[in-house]
Amino acid sequence: MVFIFIGSTELLSAEHTSRFIGPFLRWFAPDVSEATIASIQLVVRKCAHLTEYAILAALLYRALRQGRSHFGRAAAFAFLIAAIYAALDEFHQSFVPSRTASPWDVMIDCFGAAIGLGLCLTFRRKRPPSTA
Repeated sequence: MVFIFIGSTELLSAEHTSRFIGPFLRWFAPDVSEATIASIQLVVRKCAHLTEYAILAALLYRALRQGRSHFGRAAAFAFLIAAIYAALDEFHQSFVPSRTASPWDVMIDCFGAAIGLGLCLTFRRKRPPSTA
């Protein structure tokens, strides 16, 4: 959650991340257009939202689960906490001059949380039962 909070400051705003993505894309493809760079940057930033909330939800689930049972309860609480934090994160961004708050980002974050929990369920089913 601290990582997400720090990422919501000016430190990882679009203005600052474009300093890395643009030059990298120009090194990779020198004739790339500004519109293409902007599109790729948008996709990278939204994928970062998705990934960070998938990781958050998976870690929350792991912290809340109690043995192999109660997947639904732990997953529901993990999703709820991640969704509330996503909304609070966007609220926080509304106070940062170089950031904008967006309900679409909250939806992307919630989708990421669902993906993280889906992966937890997938790996939970494939793992053999513990003998201890």
